[in-house]
Amino acid sequence: MGESVRVREIVLKEILAQARREPQIECCGLLAGRNGVITEIFPATNALASATAYEIAPRELFELFRALRAEKLTHLGQYHSHLSTENVPSPTDIEQAGYPDQAYFIVSLRGDAPKPVRAFSIRDGAVRELEIIATIS
Repeated sequence: MGESVRVREIVLKEILAQARREPQIECCGLLAGRNGVITEIFPATNALASATAYEIAPRELFELFRALRAEKLTHLGQYHSHLSTENVPSPTDIEQAGYPDQAYFIVSLRGDAPKPVRAFSIRDGAVRELEIIATIS
């Protein structure tokens, strides 16, 4: 993964919309696409139903990956929201990051967030912000 991530503009809007629909708990899900461009969102249920943590239940995660493969898409990232904190990876986010080759998108619901959606590479405990390049197609 380079210093940027390409994602359809509609996917960014859908992530934000889901976070706003679920303002009491962290939203979460997978991101997929083709040729290195994120084109699809796969919303998930936060099994923890928590305002400060998220987890996709193993069975649901399995079904999401099955749907992704059925559509011949590549897993390119995952996302979740932070309800009242800055959208940077928390110590828990860093500790639990299990996909070193995918982007981690974090949505902030804070009204003063300069960037409501940010993306990061998390590898071996090291965090690097990625430039989000929004595309129309």
